[in-house]
Amino acid sequence: MEEQFVWITTRRIKPGALGEFERAWRPEPTPQGLRRAFAYWSEDGVEVMGVSFWDTRESCDAYRVSETETRRREAMSPWVVEERESFYRGRELTIPGRLER
Repeated sequence: MEEQFVWITTRRIKPGALGEFERAWRPEPTPQGLRRAFAYWSEDGVEVMGVSFWDTRESCDAYRVSETETRRREAMSPWVVEERESFYRGRELTIPGRLER
């Protein structure tokens, strides 16, 4: 199985601010080394989890300290109450009875 590099960020945002937060959330330009990105929202719209897949840890780290990421965080900050982030390495699990892709 292929090893994957994943950065997960969970943010609690102010109630009713999901639309404004989402407009500020997207990075421009698309980061070098970013393979895929997903966003998940809690039912009440006050917790947002971003999951991004990277070519390497180094490409993720380079983006995290970039001017683009600094501007993005500044744009989101009026709506963010709390933020947690972590970087992970892992791979897809094999599920018995499921056909391989």
